Amino acid sequence: MHTFQTYEFALEKKLKYSQLNSGIKMGIWEAAELLNSVVDESDPDSNIPQINHLLQTAEAIRKVYPEEKYDWFVLTGFVHDLGKILLSPKLPFNEPQWATVGDTFPVGCRHDESNIFYEYFRDNPDYYDSKYNSLCGVYKENCGLDNVIMSWGHDEYFYQVCIGNNSTLPKEALYMIRFHSFYPWHRHNKYQNLLNHQDNEMLKWVIEFNKFDLYSKDPEPIDVEALKPYYQSLISKYFPKELNW
Repeated sequence: MHTFQTYEFALEKKLKYSQLNSGIKMGIWEAAELLNSVVDESDPDSNIPQINHLLQTAEAIRKVYPEEKYDWFVLTGFVHDLGKILLSPKLPFNEPQWATVGDTFPVGCRHDESNIFYEYFRDNPDYYDSKYNSLCGVYKENCGLDNVIMSWGHDEYFYQVCIGNNSTLPKEALYMIRFHSFYPWHRHNKYQNLLNHQDNEMLKWVIEFNKFDLYSKDPEPIDVEALKPYYQSLISKYFPKELNW
């Protein structure tokens, strides 16, 4: 990941996948079921079906936020990893692990040392390119994360799926989806030079979401069929019946 995730690579992937022109049309629940064919090599948790993790994350959120006004937060727990379908052998994407999963980081500017395995950035050509290795790189001070190209992966992909299919999830949910793997920001408070007021306002929601995500898996099976009607009702509220991918 640190070797190949250059600014040009991530930008190219974003431009390609934001078109949502793969020809694949399916609903959210169908995509969630497809995740069971995916193995995430970066996953530190137990080896259980991916849809179980989605439901366990969502159910953990629902216990703390049971009010209907937070149903978008519960649904975000369920959908946050759907971008991992890029790894599914049942679909034609064929993206490698390093371009789908793992921690994310801004490209096009200096890599902060809080990034895990920072030393491997020395194999990345952008590390030596004066266009990209200054503090702000290609960006303006406090430009905001909306204007930053992130390393390509499932977070950015599903964010593009959401906005490209006119999901009505609120801004808070879209930040959770797009930046839940951006640990240098929400865990280490880095990249402050790129942030704007909106980012600072949304940070508390990304931090809150991550309380329920990482290491939330339980080896005990979850009753997927029993929970399905509730989550299908939430999906219908915030997403179209069929999405372009």
